[in-house]
Amino acid sequence: MSKLVTIFGGSGFVGRYIARRMAKEGWRVRVAVRRPNEAIFVRPYGAVGQVEPILANIRDDASVAAAIAGADAVVNCVGVLTERGKNGFEAVQTEGAARIARLAAEAGVGQLVHLSAIGANAESDSDYARSKAEGEAAVQAHFPGAVILRPSVIFGTEDEFFNRFAKMTKLGPVLPLVGGNSRFQPVYVDDVAKAAVAGVLGQAEAGIYELGGPDVETLHDLMVKMLGVIRRRRLIVNLPFWVGSVMAFGFGAMQALTVGLIHNGVLTRDQVRQLRRDNVVSDGAKGFADLGIDPTDMDAVLAEYLWVYRPGGQYSALQDSARNLRNT
Repeated sequence: MSKLVTIFGGSGFVGRYIARRMAKEGWRVRVAVRRPNEAIFVRPYGAVGQVEPILANIRDDASVAAAIAGADAVVNCVGVLTERGKNGFEAVQTEGAARIARLAAEAGVGQLVHLSAIGANAESDSDYARSKAEGEAAVQAHFPGAVILRPSVIFGTEDEFFNRFAKMTKLGPVLPLVGGNSRFQPVYVDDVAKAAVAGVLGQAEAGIYELGGPDVETLHDLMVKMLGVIRRRRLIVNLPFWVGSVMAFGFGAMQALTVGLIHNGVLTRDQVRQLRRDNVVSDGAKGFADLGIDPTDMDAVLAEYLWVYRPGGQYSALQDSARNLRNT
Protein backbone atom coordinates (compact mmCIF):
# COMPACT_ATOMS: atom_id res chain seq x y z
CA MET A 1 0.00 0.00 0.00
CA SER A 2 2.54 2.56 -1.15
CA LYS A 3 0.22 5.08 -2.77
CA LEU A 4 -1.99 7.56 -0.93
CA VAL A 5 -5.18 9.32 -2.01
CA THR A 6 -6.81 12.16 -0.10
CA ILE A 7 -10.58 12.32 -0.53
CA PHE A 8 -12.16 15.57 0.61
CA GLY A 9 -15.69 14.77 1.73
CA GLY A 10 -14.77 11.09 1.75
CA SER A 11 -17.43 10.18 4.29
CA GLY A 12 -20.24 11.78 2.31
CA PHE A 13 -22.76 10.11 0.03
CA VAL A 14 -20.43 9.72 -2.97
CA GLY A 15 -17.11 9.97 -1.14
CA ARG A 16 -17.63 6.83 0.93
CA TYR A 17 -18.09 4.75 -2.23
CA ILE A 18 -14.91 6.18 -3.72
CA ALA A 19 -13.03 5.52 -0.47
CA ARG A 20 -14.19 1.91 -0.44
CA ARG A 21 -13.16 1.32 -4.04
CA MET A 22 -9.75 2.98 -3.59
CA ALA A 23 -9.10 0.77 -0.57
CA LYS A 24 -9.91 -2.29 -2.70
CA GLU A 25 -7.39 -1.02 -5.23
CA GLY A 26 -4.77 -1.29 -2.49
CA TRP A 27 -4.29 2.45 -1.90
CA ARG A 28 -4.00 4.12 1.46
CA VAL A 29 -7.01 6.40 1.83
CA ARG A 30 -7.07 9.66 3.75
CA VAL A 31 -10.66 10.78 4.32
CA ALA A 32 -10.57 14.56 4.87
CA VAL A 33 -13.72 15.79 6.65
CA ARG A 34 -14.84 18.48 9.07
CA ARG A 35 -15.87 15.98 11.76
CA PRO A 36 -13.55 12.94 11.67
CA ASN A 37 -15.19 11.49 14.79
CA GLU A 38 -18.37 11.06 12.72
CA ALA A 39 -16.48 9.33 9.91
CA ILE A 40 -15.09 6.40 11.89
CA PHE A 41 -17.31 4.06 9.87
CA VAL A 42 -14.91 4.35 6.88
CA ARG A 43 -12.07 2.54 8.67
CA PRO A 44 -13.37 -1.00 7.99
CA TYR A 45 -13.28 -0.28 4.24
CA GLY A 46 -9.68 -1.52 4.24
CA ALA A 47 -7.06 -3.22 6.40
CA VAL A 48 -6.08 -1.78 9.77
CA GLY A 49 -4.74 1.72 9.21
CA GLN A 50 -5.43 1.71 5.47
CA VAL A 51 -8.41 4.10 5.62
CA GLU A 52 -8.14 6.97 8.06
CA PRO A 53 -10.44 9.98 8.62
CA ILE A 54 -8.67 13.28 9.35
CA LEU A 55 -9.77 16.82 10.14
CA ALA A 56 -9.85 19.26 7.22
CA ASN A 57 -11.63 22.50 6.41
CA ILE A 58 -11.62 23.41 2.72
CA ARG A 59 -12.05 27.09 3.63
CA ASP A 60 -8.55 27.14 5.17
CA ASP A 61 -5.27 26.92 3.24
CA ALA A 62 -3.22 25.35 6.03
CA SER A 63 -5.85 22.70 6.71
CA VAL A 64 -6.12 21.73 3.04
CA ALA A 65 -2.34 21.70 2.58
CA ALA A 66 -1.92 19.39 5.58
CA ALA A 67 -4.56 17.00 4.21
CA ILE A 68 -2.87 16.91 0.80
CA ALA A 69 0.70 16.51 2.08
CA GLY A 70 2.29 13.32 0.74
CA ALA A 71 -0.73 12.35 -1.38
CA ASP A 72 -0.30 10.88 -4.85
CA ALA A 73 -3.87 11.78 -5.84
CA VAL A 74 -6.68 13.99 -4.59
CA VAL A 75 -10.44 13.70 -5.00
CA ASN A 76 -12.79 16.56 -4.14
CA CYS A 77 -16.34 15.44 -3.37
CA VAL A 78 -17.34 18.46 -1.27
CA GLY A 79 -20.50 20.29 -2.27
CA VAL A 80 -23.63 21.77 -0.72
CA LEU A 81 -27.23 21.56 -1.94
CA THR A 82 -28.35 24.47 0.24
CA GLU A 83 -26.37 27.26 1.84
CA ARG A 84 -25.92 27.19 5.59
CA GLY A 85 -23.84 29.58 7.65
CA LYS A 86 -20.32 30.00 6.26
CA ASN A 87 -20.78 27.02 3.96
CA GLY A 88 -22.27 28.89 1.04
CA PHE A 89 -22.06 28.02 -2.63
CA GLU A 90 -19.25 30.49 -3.28
CA ALA A 91 -17.16 29.45 -0.27
CA VAL A 92 -17.46 25.71 -0.85
CA GLN A 93 -18.00 25.08 -4.55
CA THR A 94 -15.92 27.90 -5.99
CA GLU A 95 -13.30 29.03 -3.50
CA GLY A 96 -12.97 25.61 -1.86
CA ALA A 97 -12.54 23.85 -5.19
CA ALA A 98 -9.97 26.44 -6.31
CA ARG A 99 -8.04 26.07 -3.05
CA ILE A 100 -7.83 22.28 -3.32
CA ALA A 101 -6.70 22.43 -6.96
CA ARG A 102 -4.11 25.14 -6.31
CA LEU A 103 -2.57 23.43 -3.29
CA ALA A 104 -2.65 20.03 -5.02
CA ALA A 105 -0.70 21.47 -7.94
CA GLU A 106 1.80 23.14 -5.59
CA ALA A 107 2.27 19.83 -3.74
CA GLY A 108 3.02 17.99 -6.99
CA VAL A 109 0.00 15.70 -6.78
CA GLY A 110 -0.23 13.39 -9.77
CA GLN A 111 -3.99 13.14 -10.28
CA LEU A 112 -6.95 15.34 -9.32
CA VAL A 113 -10.59 14.32 -9.65
CA HIS A 114 -13.23 16.98 -9.04
CA LEU A 115 -16.93 16.21 -8.54
CA SER A 116 -19.20 18.84 -10.11
CA ALA A 117 -22.75 18.51 -11.46
CA ILE A 118 -24.68 18.49 -14.72
CA GLY A 119 -26.07 21.97 -15.29
CA ALA A 120 -22.94 23.81 -14.20
CA ASN A 121 -23.12 27.10 -16.08
CA ALA A 122 -21.30 30.36 -15.44
CA GLU A 123 -24.23 32.28 -16.97
CA SER A 124 -26.95 30.53 -14.95
CA ASP A 125 -29.40 32.42 -12.74
CA SER A 126 -28.93 29.64 -10.18
CA ASP A 127 -26.22 30.34 -7.61
CA TYR A 128 -25.63 26.60 -7.25
CA ALA A 129 -25.07 26.03 -10.98
CA ARG A 130 -22.98 29.18 -11.35
CA SER A 131 -20.71 28.33 -8.40
CA LYS A 132 -20.20 24.84 -9.78
CA ALA A 133 -19.09 26.26 -13.14
CA GLU A 134 -16.78 28.79 -11.50
CA GLY A 135 -15.29 25.99 -9.41
CA GLU A 136 -14.66 23.92 -12.55
CA ALA A 137 -12.93 26.86 -14.24
CA ALA A 138 -10.71 27.41 -11.20
CA VAL A 139 -9.80 23.71 -11.05
CA GLN A 140 -8.82 23.65 -14.72
CA ALA A 141 -6.82 26.87 -14.34
CA HIS A 142 -4.76 25.55 -11.41
CA PHE A 143 -4.67 21.87 -12.42
CA PRO A 144 -5.12 21.48 -16.21
CA GLY A 145 -4.84 17.71 -16.00
CA ALA A 146 -7.83 17.36 -13.68
CA VAL A 147 -10.71 14.98 -14.39
CA ILE A 148 -14.05 16.70 -13.74
CA LEU A 149 -17.17 14.60 -13.27
CA ARG A 150 -20.64 16.04 -13.80
CA PRO A 151 -23.26 13.54 -12.60
CA SER A 152 -26.99 13.96 -12.97
CA VAL A 153 -29.08 13.35 -9.84
CA ILE A 154 -27.43 10.49 -7.95
CA PHE A 155 -29.36 7.61 -6.44
CA GLY A 156 -28.30 4.98 -3.93
CA THR A 157 -28.96 3.78 -0.41
CA GLU A 158 -28.03 7.08 1.26
CA ASP A 159 -29.39 9.42 -1.44
CA GLU A 160 -31.33 12.61 -0.76
CA PHE A 161 -33.52 12.19 -3.82
CA PHE A 162 -35.67 9.05 -3.78
CA ASN A 163 -35.37 8.79 0.01
CA ARG A 164 -36.69 12.30 0.49
CA PHE A 165 -39.73 11.82 -1.73
CA ALA A 166 -40.41 8.38 -0.27
CA LYS A 167 -40.52 9.93 3.21
CA MET A 168 -42.97 12.54 1.93
CA THR A 169 -45.42 9.78 0.96
CA LYS A 170 -45.91 9.06 4.67
CA LEU A 171 -47.22 12.58 5.30
CA GLY A 172 -50.45 12.36 3.32
CA PRO A 173 -52.27 11.16 0.21
CA VAL A 174 -50.80 13.90 -2.04
CA LEU A 175 -47.25 14.14 -3.36
CA PRO A 176 -46.61 17.72 -4.58
CA LEU A 177 -43.91 18.32 -7.20
CA VAL A 178 -42.29 21.44 -8.59
CA GLY A 179 -40.83 20.89 -12.05
CA GLY A 180 -42.65 17.62 -12.64
CA ASN A 181 -42.01 17.83 -16.40
CA SER A 182 -38.27 18.48 -16.05
CA ARG A 183 -36.15 15.58 -17.28
CA PHE A 184 -33.52 13.76 -15.22
CA GLN A 185 -31.01 11.01 -15.94
CA PRO A 186 -30.43 9.37 -12.54
CA VAL A 187 -27.03 7.78 -12.08
CA TYR A 188 -26.07 5.10 -9.55
CA VAL A 189 -23.65 6.32 -6.88
CA ASP A 190 -21.24 3.40 -7.29
CA ASP A 191 -20.98 4.11 -11.03
CA VAL A 192 -19.87 7.65 -10.18
CA ALA A 193 -17.33 6.12 -7.78
CA LYS A 194 -16.02 3.88 -10.57
CA ALA A 195 -15.53 6.97 -12.77
CA ALA A 196 -13.65 8.76 -9.98
CA VAL A 197 -11.40 5.75 -9.44
CA ALA A 198 -10.64 5.67 -13.17
CA GLY A 199 -9.53 9.29 -12.88
CA VAL A 200 -7.32 8.58 -9.87
CA LEU A 201 -5.68 5.60 -11.57
CA GLY A 202 -4.93 7.66 -14.67
CA GLN A 203 -7.33 5.65 -16.83
CA ALA A 204 -9.28 8.76 -17.90
CA GLU A 205 -8.08 11.64 -20.02
CA ALA A 206 -8.21 15.11 -18.51
CA GLY A 207 -11.45 16.99 -19.12
CA ILE A 208 -15.14 17.05 -18.26
CA TYR A 209 -17.31 13.93 -18.20
CA GLU A 210 -21.09 14.11 -17.91
CA LEU A 211 -22.48 11.07 -16.14
CA GLY A 212 -26.05 9.91 -16.59
CA GLY A 213 -27.77 6.58 -16.19
CA PRO A 214 -29.36 4.55 -19.01
CA ASP A 215 -32.83 6.12 -18.52
CA VAL A 216 -34.06 9.66 -19.09
CA GLU A 217 -37.37 10.36 -17.36
CA THR A 218 -39.37 13.32 -16.09
CA LEU A 219 -39.54 13.97 -12.36
CA HIS A 220 -43.20 12.95 -12.47
CA ASP A 221 -42.38 9.59 -14.07
CA LEU A 222 -39.58 8.99 -11.56
CA MET A 223 -42.09 9.48 -8.75
CA VAL A 224 -44.46 7.00 -10.40
CA LYS A 225 -41.59 4.49 -10.50
CA MET A 226 -40.73 5.19 -6.86
CA LEU A 227 -44.36 4.73 -5.75
CA GLY A 228 -44.43 1.40 -7.54
CA VAL A 229 -41.34 0.24 -5.66
CA ILE A 230 -42.67 1.27 -2.23
CA ARG A 231 -46.18 0.01 -3.11
CA ARG A 232 -48.05 3.14 -2.13
CA ARG A 233 -50.75 5.07 -3.93
CA ARG A 234 -50.43 8.83 -3.89
CA LEU A 235 -51.89 11.62 -5.99
CA ILE A 236 -48.97 13.33 -7.74
CA VAL A 237 -49.68 17.04 -8.19
CA ASN A 238 -47.44 19.05 -10.52
CA LEU A 239 -47.25 22.55 -9.07
CA PRO A 240 -46.55 25.60 -11.29
CA PHE A 241 -43.16 27.19 -10.84
CA TRP A 242 -44.70 30.35 -9.42
CA VAL A 243 -46.30 28.31 -6.65
CA GLY A 244 -42.93 26.69 -5.98
CA SER A 245 -41.33 30.14 -5.77
CA VAL A 246 -43.91 31.28 -3.24
CA MET A 247 -43.37 28.16 -1.15
CA ALA A 248 -39.60 28.57 -1.31
CA PHE A 249 -39.92 32.21 -0.24
CA GLY A 250 -41.98 31.16 2.76
CA PHE A 251 -39.49 28.50 3.83
CA GLY A 252 -36.64 30.98 3.36
CA ALA A 253 -38.45 33.62 5.43
CA MET A 254 -38.93 31.07 8.22
CA GLN A 255 -35.20 30.37 8.22
CA ALA A 256 -34.38 34.08 8.29
CA LEU A 257 -36.84 34.85 11.09
CA THR A 258 -35.39 32.08 13.26
CA VAL A 259 -31.83 33.27 12.51
CA GLY A 260 -31.03 29.90 10.98
CA LEU A 261 -32.32 27.79 13.87
CA ILE A 262 -34.84 26.31 11.43
CA HIS A 263 -32.93 25.40 8.28
CA ASN A 264 -34.76 25.39 4.96
CA GLY A 265 -33.91 21.95 3.66
CA VAL A 266 -37.25 21.54 1.88
CA LEU A 267 -37.24 23.89 -1.11
CA THR A 268 -35.25 27.02 -1.89
CA ARG A 269 -35.71 29.64 -4.59
CA ASP A 270 -32.39 28.57 -6.08
CA GLN A 271 -33.64 24.99 -6.37
CA VAL A 272 -36.78 26.22 -8.13
CA ARG A 273 -34.55 27.93 -10.70
CA GLN A 274 -32.63 24.69 -11.21
CA LEU A 275 -35.83 22.69 -11.68
CA ARG A 276 -36.74 24.83 -14.68
CA ARG A 277 -33.99 23.09 -16.66
CA ASP A 278 -33.50 19.47 -17.68
CA ASN A 279 -30.74 17.60 -15.86
CA VAL A 280 -29.48 15.28 -18.59
CA VAL A 281 -26.22 14.57 -20.40
CA SER A 282 -25.47 17.05 -23.20
CA ASP A 283 -25.18 15.92 -26.79
CA GLY A 284 -21.59 15.10 -27.67
CA ALA A 285 -20.35 15.20 -24.07
CA LYS A 286 -17.84 12.64 -22.87
CA GLY A 287 -19.38 10.16 -20.44
CA PHE A 288 -19.43 6.61 -19.14
CA ALA A 289 -18.74 5.12 -22.56
CA ASP A 290 -15.42 6.97 -22.70
CA LEU A 291 -14.53 5.49 -19.31
CA GLY A 292 -15.51 1.94 -20.23
CA ILE A 293 -18.31 1.88 -17.64
CA ASP A 294 -21.77 0.42 -18.26
CA PRO A 295 -24.19 2.46 -16.07
CA THR A 296 -26.55 0.62 -13.74
CA ASP A 297 -30.31 0.66 -14.33
CA MET A 298 -32.49 2.10 -11.56
CA ASP A 299 -34.74 -0.96 -11.51
CA ALA A 300 -31.80 -3.08 -10.39
CA VAL A 301 -31.16 -0.96 -7.30
CA LEU A 302 -34.21 0.98 -6.03
CA ALA A 303 -35.94 -1.97 -4.35
CA GLU A 304 -32.75 -2.75 -2.41
CA TYR A 305 -33.15 0.32 -0.20
CA LEU A 306 -36.63 1.78 -0.74
CA TRP A 307 -38.34 -1.30 0.74
CA VAL A 308 -38.22 0.42 4.15
CA TYR A 309 -40.97 2.79 2.95
CA ARG A 310 -43.39 0.01 2.02
CA PRO A 311 -46.46 -0.33 4.26
CA GLY A 312 -45.12 -3.67 5.54
CA GLY A 313 -41.52 -2.48 5.80
CA GLN A 314 -39.14 -5.36 6.53
CA TYR A 315 -42.06 -7.77 6.54
CA SER A 316 -43.26 -6.93 3.02
CA ALA A 317 -41.63 -10.04 1.51
CA LEU A 318 -43.24 -12.23 4.19
CA GLN A 319 -46.62 -10.62 3.52
CA ASP A 320 -46.22 -11.24 -0.21
CA SER A 321 -45.38 -14.87 0.45
CA ALA A 322 -48.43 -15.33 2.68
CA ARG A 323 -50.66 -13.61 0.13
CA ASN A 324 -49.40 -15.87 -2.65
CA LEU A 325 -49.96 -18.90 -0.44
CA ARG A 326 -53.58 -17.92 0.15
CA ASN A 327 -54.13 -17.35 -3.57
CA THR A 328 -52.92 -20.87 -4.35
